[in-house]
Amino acid sequence: MALRKIRTLGDPVLEKVAKPVTEVNEKIKELAYDMLDTMYTANGVGLAAPQIGVLKRIAVIDVSPEGNRPIVLINPVIVSASGSQTGDEGCLSVPGKAGCVTRPNEVTVRALNLKNQEIEVKGTELLARALCHELDHLDGIVYVEKVEGELRDVTLED
Repeated sequence: MALRKIRTLGDPVLEKVAKPVTEVNEKIKELAYDMLDTMYTANGVGLAAPQIGVLKRIAVIDVSPEGNRPIVLINPVIVSASGSQTGDEGCLSVPGKAGCVTRPNEVTVRALNLKNQEIEVKGTELLARALCHELDHLDGIVYVEKVEGELRDVTLED
C-alpha cells in the first residue's frame, strides 16, 4: 500500500465535514489500507480520511499495545456515550503538541467494515477517546478546539 501525506493544522481540509461513503469498493479498501500504513508509520493510534486530504467518512484505529488489531470504520456514528474521562491527547495533524481534553469514558460506534457489514465497536478509556477523536475529524473538528488550558510541546518519548 501507499503512504499518504498527513495534513497538519491550518490546512482547510481539516475543517471540512467528510461525505458518507456510498459504496465499499476496491478504491475504498485501498484507501483504508493506505490509511493504516500511514498511521502505523507515523506511530499513531488513529487516523481519519480528512487527515490525508480525503473527505470521506472513514477512520482507522489501533490502540492495541502490539499494533496488530486495526479497526476500520466506514460511515461511523456514535450511538451511545457515557461517563467521563479527562486526559492528554495528541494528533498526527498537530505534531509535537498535546493538550488535556474531556471525553466520554465509554462509547459505542456503529459503522460498516471493509466487507460492507454493519458492526458495533464498544470502547472504554483509550479506545473511547480514540473513537471520539477520529469521529470529530470526520466533522471537521480538530481536538485543539476542545483543549482545556494550553497546548504544550511534547516529544516522542513523552
